[in-house]
Amino acid sequence: MTLKKKIARYLLEIEAVALRPNNYFTWTSGIKSPIYCDNRITMSYPAIRRKIAEGMSEVIKEKFPEAEVVGGTATAGIPHAAWVSEILELPMIYVRDSAKKHGKTNQIEGRLLKGQKVVIVEDLISTGLSSLKVAKALEEGGAEVLGVVAIFSYELSKAHEAFSRDKVEYYTLTNYNYLIEEAVENNYIKQEDVKKLLEWRNNL
Repeated sequence: MTLKKKIARYLLEIEAVALRPNNYFTWTSGIKSPIYCDNRITMSYPAIRRKIAEGMSEVIKEKFPEAEVVGGTATAGIPHAAWVSEILELPMIYVRDSAKKHGKTNQIEGRLLKGQKVVIVEDLISTGLSSLKVAKALEEGGAEVLGVVAIFSYELSKAHEAFSRDKVEYYTLTNYNYLIEEAVENNYIKQEDVKKLLEWRNNL
């Protein structure tokens, strides 16, 4: 079994992903969706979070071998960035959604030196805008952003367009297609639900 299939299966097994083809969720953005992904749940499963960290580390070694720093997105990317940086023996930083209102008013936490090459670790890619906001903050902080590695992507065309526009590479351990495949194989959804799920993604 490939890593993409394994991670998709894990996310279903621990209910980090829920599929409701006939009773949509509402995302924070207001988007109505038949799928909801909460990868924070992976933190509670040591064996699974280890597989995720190992998978991300392999992607970074293959795609971004020149990486000097692992940067986590606040908040869900932070623990995964910590585990990945431990495996790769690289420094870690994390990026807040916005600068603190007190103290040193940092947006980037940890030590980042000018010109350092950073890989961003993210839990989830939906539209891609939050990851790209982090990339921009790092570039403004003097870093060179190599790309983004995430656990899961909904594979929305909006995300692909946004990453292409900003010229940022991104890779995920698994994605929407693999998840649906695993969900059918393991009876989380029925075969007739697949068409609805794909239509939702393709029309968004």
